[in-house]
This record gives sequence, C-alpha cells and structure tokens, in this order.
Amino acid sequence: MSGLVESHRLPSGTLQLHVERSELPAHELFVLAARNNPRRAFLFVSRVLAKHLPVAPAVVKDCHERIAQRIPAHIGAQPGPVLFIGMAETATGLGQGVFEAWQRQHPSTPALYLHTSRYRAVGAQALAFEESHSHAPQVFLHLPTDPLLYAQFVAARSLVLVDDEISTGNTFVHLAHTCLGQALDIERVHLASITDFSGAARASLEARMGRPLSTGALLDGAWTFTPHASAEGATESPPTPPAQAALGHEPLLHDSGFGRLGRSGPVRLAPAALAALAVGITADQRVLVLGTGEFMHPAFVLGRALEAQTGASVRLQSTTRSPILPWGPITHTESFDDPYGEGIANYLYNFTRSDYDHVLLCHEAPPSAALRALAQRWRARLGHFISEDCLAQSAFC
Repeated sequence: MSGLVESHRLPSGTLQLHVERSELPAHELFVLAARNNPRRAFLFVSRVLAKHLPVAPAVVKDCHERIAQRIPAHIGAQPGPVLFIGMAETATGLGQGVFEAWQRQHPSTPALYLHTSRYRAVGAQALAFEESHSHAPQVFLHLPTDPLLYAQFVAARSLVLVDDEISTGNTFVHLAHTCLGQALDIERVHLASITDFSGAARASLEARMGRPLSTGALLDGAWTFTPHASAEGATESPPTPPAQAALGHEPLLHDSGFGRLGRSGPVRLAPAALAALAVGITADQRVLVLGTGEFMHPAFVLGRALEAQTGASVRLQSTTRSPILPWGPITHTESFDDPYGEGIANYLYNFTRSDYDHVLLCHEAPPSAALRALAQRWRARLGHFISEDCLAQSAFC
C-alpha cells in the first residue's frame, strides 16, 4: 500500500491524509475522531493500542512485535545498554510492550525501560519537557532511583523513543535532548511508532536530534488540516476542560515499580495473584480489563494471562484524560473524577457494561474515593497492583 490520498471532513475542518507506506491496512490501525483541543482538533484513534477502544490482547501483542522488529540491528549492536522510553499518557503500554518484545528478540543485550509521566514520583528527580500539541503539555521523565538501573541509564549507548503517533517529531526532539543531557554516551536514536505522519519534516529530524537517527513505524505518511471557514455543519464544541494540574501541583505518587522509575526486565505477575483475579471467570464469558491513565501495561499482562488461564474472551482498554467529542467512532462517553486526585476529568469511551460479564479495573495508587465510586458505578472489581507479587482486589458487583 503506497501513495494513497484520502480526504476526511471532520466537525471543525478537513483532513487530507497521504499514506506513503503501510505494513497493515490503515483502517486496521486507526480511525479518525474529533477532539476538544484547540491545539489539534482531531485524533487518530488506534485500533491496536487498547487505549480509547477495546482491543483483543493478541492484536496488541502483534503490534508490539511488529514495531520491535522494525528496530534496526545496529541499535542493539552498540557496546552498552539500550534505553527505551514510552510516552505518557497514551503510549506507556505500547512502549513497555515494544521493550519486552525487543528483549525477547535480543535476550543477551542489556536494556532499560522507562515511561514519561504527568505525575511526580516521590523521592525521584523529575526532568521536565513539553509536548507542545497536547491538551496537557507538561511532561516529566524521572531518573531511576535504583542504583543499578541508574547506572544503566547513564551508560546507555542507544535511545529508542516510543509513541503511538509521530506528527512533527517536536516532542521526541525535546525528550531526546532531555535524555542526552543525562546519558552522555548515547550515539544513536530510534523513533518507534504505530503511525509516522512527519512527512517532509522527517528529513530534518536527524539534524535536530544531533545524533544518527532511524525511524520504524507500521505506517508512514503525512497529513494537512484545513479548519472550516465557518461553523456551518460542524458540531459545536464545549469549552475545553482543564486536562492537567498546574505546574508544581501535580499529584505525588509512591511509584509501584512498573515502569515510571525504570525496569530492566518484563512484568511478571505472581501466579497466586493471577489465580485470585481469575476466580469466577469461565471460558464462555466476556471480560474487560481496564488500565487507568498511564497505568496500562500491567493491565495488558493481566488480560493476556486471564485469557490463557480461563479461555474467556478478553478485551483491553484504558481510561484517559483526552477529551474526545462524540462523533464518528466515538458513540458514548463516560466522564468521571480522575483516580489520582489531580482534580481533572477522565474519560472512558464506547463502554457498555452489558457487553461484559466481568470488568476488572487496574490501578497503581491506593484505591481513592473516586476509584471506589467508579468501580461501584461500573460493577467492576478493583485490582490494586501493589507489586508484581501482590495484587489486592475489591469487589463492587
């Protein structure tokens, strides 16, 4: 598939989409939605990410493996660790899944994974950078607090940055320079994504990075967006809600060790903890495993394990801070208080409780009043991931 040009009329403008190359049909990777965000009024809603739409674990795993396979051999050939970073909020799970898939393909190469965050972790140094087009632009990269993981971080020779989508590449440039200021021996950078719409800007990214650069996406292309001259025929957008706490007032988290402060190996949940969460689930039932915000990858690990152990039909999804308008693929919006105490609205899209026999809501922080209310509203079980060996659950069915 190459050279396809499509025109899409959205509520606030027209998107011209040029697909240069695609490993899978574009409609299997994403669908277009409208976003309540003056910086960018549209959104590529992924069909393989398990964020805004429910996705089968096998589809998510296949995406991880395909992107990992597109990382060039020279990235792992450097005489030092490979540093992987997944982008909050949407790509924390994608980044960790790609990291684990790459580790399975290169078991003898030292590697470290971190994900960025819009929260601050207690006891860790947080380096700030900006995601300029986002509705929540302030993002932090935490330095590992474990001495061994920190030693891997500063000794890294290759850097792999993972996001679901690349548009201008500006966020990657900002993050790369943040990393290069700490890990001085990084010699190469690789950008990994589901879709790369940087188009003509792709050619200048290497010079902006200041290091040899490679890219590997499942789809390469470009887009241009033309706003409507008038609101005729458009859906009126509500005022943009606040999407982030003020700088210096971010929630403080006691990080539970699943990626924000670094990991050198895969997430492995204890069999006893998995068995407890599998109680009552049978092969003829439908199960939704929900991540919360940045806490996505452990939900993926749990969903895959539950599917393997019980034979049930499992789908993965996550709550989000991203305000998407009810248009196109988004047919229903659930709005609720954020579970981290940030004081902003969070959302879940296209969720109908009657579609599932069980709903498991996975979270990293202790269960707040907002989480308990949400579990009761959705008749869900809360799964508190205290550690890989300890998962505490509460039933609200």
